[in-house]
Amino acid sequence: MKHPLRRAAAACCAALFLAGGGAIAQAPTAPTSSSSTEAAANQAVQYTLPNGMTVIVKPDRRSPTAVHMLWVRVGSMDEVDGTTGVAHVLEHMLFKGTARLAPGEFSRRIAAMGGRENAFTGRDFTGYHQQIPAAKLEEVMRLEADRFANNRWPDEEFRRELEVVKEERRLRIEDSPRSMLYEVISGTVFLTSPYRRPISGWMSDLHSMTAQDAREFYQRWYVPANAALVVAGDVDPAQVLRLAERFYGSVPARAVPVRKPRTEPQQAGMRRVEYKGPAEQSYVALSFKVPQLRSFEPSADSDDALALTVLAAVLDGYSGARLDRALTQGEDRVADSAGAGNGLWGRGPQLFTLDGVPAPGKTPEQVEAALRAEVARVAREGVSEAELQRVKTRWIAAEVYKRDSVFSQARELGTFWAWGLPLDSAERLMERLKAVTAQQVQAVAAKYFVDDQLTVGILRPIPRDPAARPRTPPAGLRH
Repeated sequence: MKHPLRRAAAACCAALFLAGGGAIAQAPTAPTSSSSTEAAANQAVQYTLPNGMTVIVKPDRRSPTAVHMLWVRVGSMDEVDGTTGVAHVLEHMLFKGTARLAPGEFSRRIAAMGGRENAFTGRDFTGYHQQIPAAKLEEVMRLEADRFANNRWPDEEFRRELEVVKEERRLRIEDSPRSMLYEVISGTVFLTSPYRRPISGWMSDLHSMTAQDAREFYQRWYVPANAALVVAGDVDPAQVLRLAERFYGSVPARAVPVRKPRTEPQQAGMRRVEYKGPAEQSYVALSFKVPQLRSFEPSADSDDALALTVLAAVLDGYSGARLDRALTQGEDRVADSAGAGNGLWGRGPQLFTLDGVPAPGKTPEQVEAALRAEVARVAREGVSEAELQRVKTRWIAAEVYKRDSVFSQARELGTFWAWGLPLDSAERLMERLKAVTAQQVQAVAAKYFVDDQLTVGILRPIPRDPAARPRTPPAGLRH
């Protein structure tokens, strides 16, 4: 399981707040040339409705389509023990109707427009999205605002959908030994952070979950001030704002519940866990606790978080990078595959992960030692300027290519909002990454990869049950 750099599409806007149209707008600065005029017209703009809801618009007029996304800043990290998985269950239930819509009718109407729709739940947020012809935006906004404010369904509908969610967990987690290993690792790495709980929830909690649990979670967290509308594509920001005021602005304002801090205690010794599962090969994952990027202002933690991201790319950012060359090539190769990734940012604490699959005749312990040896080599010898330039050039190219996807632009703007970051975080990130030096990369390689920050997880294969039959995806599978 890899944790690659979460790149973002470029989205420029100035930190100028203007009042107008019943909303607070974060507007672009005035253009000075024809090229800057065009660029300004395509910048992301942010508004705040009187009820506290955020509206973000990113024009992109290259095709007559639009992406409409509703983000709620709530995920598995906002759950409590005993009702784990409720954020994901509630995501499913939002497709089950309102006073105006029967169960499943939302999806049927989107399909009739020629659109596509789905939803997702993460640790930090929940999102609902539709990709539709731009001319259908008003109709889609009416539908989404209705289910955001008026979601309702009978208990029997909940019971049926809960069985779909359970089957999803069996298919995606319980039938995947590596996924099960990562659940064990998360529960070991984190003691107090809610990141220790799985997004899908513990099966025992799903078995005991009630319709009222989901309704209470919905009433608590699905409030305007905890939500953001993101629209990207062939749209006019002023028109989107008018529609948002019409459909979302009428939702009554309510206070967002106070989130109490749950600070992870300092780790004081290596932790080791194992999981035995029916796999063809063993697997090892090393998780190191590292600082995260909370803002773009220079600081010790933010500088180190950026340098760790560059280190991950030097180790595993392209075909033939250091881990590939050192561990997976040659007659005496130790691994069939090896990877590295840095959790740069998020609402909760982050990890730097090294992982690998042992080659035939090799052990997870040998892969573990080889992974750590490559980091130690960087700490001892440093990295070359050519390596730095290669990974930075690849990132810049990826940023340019990513703008071809309107959906990616919308999703990343929503992600930035959920993490409390500015709309132009992609550009700020790229500027900060380009400034990371070889000396900084060498310094973080020497600082953070120590035993006291480490949790090691190993998957030990066991024979498969010959009577076990492969599962088929449930009919209600959404993601």
